[in-house]
Amino acid sequence: MVCCGRSLDSPCTLALLVGFQFAFVVYFSLGGFRGLVSVLVHSEQPEFDYSRPHDVYTNLSHLGAPPAPHIGTGPPGTGAQLKDCKVPSPLLVGPVSVRLSSPLSLEEIRERNPLVLPGGRYSPPDCEPCHHTAIVVPYRNRQTHLRALLYHLHPFLQRQQIHYSIYIVQQWGNSTFNRAKLLNVGVREALRDEDWGCIFLHDVDLLPENDHNTYTCHNQFPTHLSVAMDKFRYRLPYPQYFGGVSAVTPEQYMKMNGFPNSYWGWGGEDDDIAARVRLSGMKIVRPPVAIGHYKMIKHKGDRGNEQNPRRFDLLKRTRLNWHSDGLNSLTYELLSKELQPLYTNLTVDIGDDPRLPQRKATPPMPKREVKGDELPPLVPWSKHGSKRRGDTPLAAEHDVKGEGQAVKGGVVTAVTTAKPKADKVDHAQSKTVHQTVDERAGGVK
Repeated sequence: MVCCGRSLDSPCTLALLVGFQFAFVVYFSLGGFRGLVSVLVHSEQPEFDYSRPHDVYTNLSHLGAPPAPHIGTGPPGTGAQLKDCKVPSPLLVGPVSVRLSSPLSLEEIRERNPLVLPGGRYSPPDCEPCHHTAIVVPYRNRQTHLRALLYHLHPFLQRQQIHYSIYIVQQWGNSTFNRAKLLNVGVREALRDEDWGCIFLHDVDLLPENDHNTYTCHNQFPTHLSVAMDKFRYRLPYPQYFGGVSAVTPEQYMKMNGFPNSYWGWGGEDDDIAARVRLSGMKIVRPPVAIGHYKMIKHKGDRGNEQNPRRFDLLKRTRLNWHSDGLNSLTYELLSKELQPLYTNLTVDIGDDPRLPQRKATPPMPKREVKGDELPPLVPWSKHGSKRRGDTPLAAEHDVKGEGQAVKGGVVTAVTTAKPKADKVDHAQSKTVHQTVDERAGGVK
């Protein structure tokens, strides 16, 4: 060590300088301190090669056929029952390619997914699914993004062997976009159809890149799945981020009173719901970063979805308002419900941004007549005998009424629904939701 105190041109000093430079380069090439720790400490996170993704329709031809009908003299109930689907599904392939441009037409997508039933519903034909998931997508004027999502998500979910349905909640009119309120509407309407065990809150412009990121719910806590988006260089932007794609059980959604209805425009509602998770005594869980990869379809800012200037003021009041602003204060008008070949379309009027001048009376949405074979009757569907969720707080009969279809002369027409009176609905829903929260979760503190 004596040589270290000599002049800078000594061999010892030069060796130290070269060593420090080499360590500096290695440190930053590994991504800083976290990357260095991941190399020195054994990580239990799975590893995937995203440089060689599979086609998103891989293994779709391996989906089994339904069992043959019972033949014989014995009673029908003595036939072989479907076995439970394996978990994880043997059809998973890991990283999949994402098609961001030039999506196929809806008819072409339908032809590539022949097992998907009207309303965007699917259930494995050769096994009994362990998970039942409704995917709720808030939407307005994003036709290209919608086709890309449907093209990608249907085969992605079929390989996971889950029972699912896709709900597109379309905001009617030109008022400021309200993503959070549309999600509340979608959850309520989905649970009017079936007793879904899991609800996915899904942006239309996010496409998952790894089918090991299963669309199922955690039994205890809300799940945030889009933890590694290409927009943020596949890193979580901040610890409480809850945007993009998340999943909750109906009980978890009720416990935190759903999303707020007061966020008109872009931004703020995700941070509000993250705060509600904490305030209701829960926490956010996530899949490993190596699995939660998503790509975002790039797009320009939407007219009518400009930045919400009130978002920071609203966030400051979340602790005071989350009990009163949410599912128990939700009002809307369900204009139509259509079972399209690849999704269930809900067109809703959720009102106007209170900051803006009141709009003039909008002419009623014209009823669109279609052939009966294009729009099947609106009845609860499940080959597994799932009950209709008509007696739960999220699907109470008093929130909206009269939805359905009229059949006349062999033609099916979507029926416009009547909007409930806000004062009666709010009081009844608030009472019912809070009673259920108290019973199932021991009360919200």
